[in-house]
Amino acid sequence: MVIGMVGLMKLPFLTATGTSLGAMLLPVGILGVLEYHRRGNIDIRAALLLAAGLTVGAWVGARLAQGTPPALLQRGFAVFLIFVAVRMWVTAR
Repeated sequence: MVIGMVGLMKLPFLTATGTSLGAMLLPVGILGVLEYHRRGNIDIRAALLLAAGLTVGAWVGARLAQGTPPALLQRGFAVFLIFVAVRMWVTAR
């Protein structure tokens, strides 16, 4: 989502990142969560622990990103994407 907003919509990297976080909040997943819960396929304890970690991580990451030059953030994100792509390529079956 961030790549699309930066490349297609020409949004600044920090704005695209913040916008994607806003889009991923509760409204996006609630219907899926309700359906998985209805069928007994959610580990509530694990979900709460993950949510707590994600909440703290998103807050710390957002604070750090605000003081980091945008070009450095973009390059770091690009390196991360390359790492993920290589890992997917190597582990593909």
